[in-house]
Amino acid sequence: MARKVFHVVPNGTSWQVKHNGKVLSNHTLKSNAIESGQSVAKANEPSQLVVHRADGTIEFEYTYGNDPYPPLG
Repeated sequence: MARKVFHVVPNGTSWQVKHNGKVLSNHTLKSNAIESGQSVAKANEPSQLVVHRADGTIEFEYTYGNDPYPPLG
């Protein structure tokens, strides 16, 4: 089963939680967006939450559910 990938991304002066380009929630604070993203990702395992910086680059990632190591391939 493929992991669902959620993103915390900047949106002007606010932050959004997105999945497949669809906005799931909007937040004034990045920390609130991360908490919301973690909740939704945990509820949809196997999943991944990718947190971006204000410039759009990836800051860090969380993985939930089965994440076999080493990866296949």
